Amino acid sequence: MTTTTPIPDSDSTIYKTLLESTKAIPWKIDWASKQFAYIGPQIEQLLGWSQDSWKTVEDWATRIHEDERERIVNFCVERSLQGQDHEADYRALTKHGEYVWIRDVVHVVRTPTGEPEALIGFMFDISERKKTEQQLLELQKQLEEYSYKDGLTEVANRRMFDTLLEQEWLEAKRHQQPLSLIMIDIDFFKQYNDVYGHLQGDEVLKRVARTLNSAGLRTKDFFARFGGEEFALILPETNAASAIKIAERCRNLIFKEQIPHAGSKISQILTISLGVSSTVSVSNLEPKAFVEFVDSLLYQAKNAGRNRIQQGSK
Repeated sequence: MTTTTPIPDSDSTIYKTLLESTKAIPWKIDWASKQFAYIGPQIEQLLGWSQDSWKTVEDWATRIHEDERERIVNFCVERSLQGQDHEADYRALTKHGEYVWIRDVVHVVRTPTGEPEALIGFMFDISERKKTEQQLLELQKQLEEYSYKDGLTEVANRRMFDTLLEQEWLEAKRHQQPLSLIMIDIDFFKQYNDVYGHLQGDEVLKRVARTLNSAGLRTKDFFARFGGEEFALILPETNAASAIKIAERCRNLIFKEQIPHAGSKISQILTISLGVSSTVSVSNLEPKAFVEFVDSLLYQAKNAGRNRIQQGSK
């Protein structure tokens, strides 16, 4: 027979003190009653609402911005019923009528039969991150005005790539978040020009750029022409496993285009090679060195036969 030793009161006090001394705001909701069993006192400092005003999930829902309320509530209920841990970003109403961007990270506690028993989570203030994202959006909108657009393909150029990489590098370093980079090269592009001519080669560069520009699935993902027939994709807050999936998506998107390439030595259609790496930039590694490393992975892929992905870590 297994016995469980209860946590001493002193240990519980220490644990609670640790939770309440962080910027993350802990909370717990009983699923059956839909009532808050606990929420950290930090909530009052962040949103102005007193700790004892968070009684039921209705108090949480009504303090979500009305433009996001239905979507967020439905998403969280659906994931909870499925027993899936999840995250949700939304604007939360302060007592003074303003809004703060919140990220809720939720763990679903289930009964032995798989039904939800409780939700345990943390609220994080992500206002600064959202502010940065908005700045990045505005910066991207200024591509043409500040000559950050590649004249041929009409995607971002190398200058913009360098600017954005530097900014995302600092963000990754500040928040200890992963940052991934994909370098992409068209296989046997010189031979393509030899067979079809440089004008047709320019058209293919445009087509490849348009296709790969849709490979990133989030606003913060950034695609650029790196130079010649080489392109790059910056993926903030993306780990190695997710970066590989996006690299595969890039390769599949080009395959689906079915662009004839009679000059290729490996295929009758145009293909690409890719180098992929992910880093949490906390070391002395600089962005330039990281780009050079991922570029070397790209050329490993080309030397290994092309039309493939080469992954590595730095």
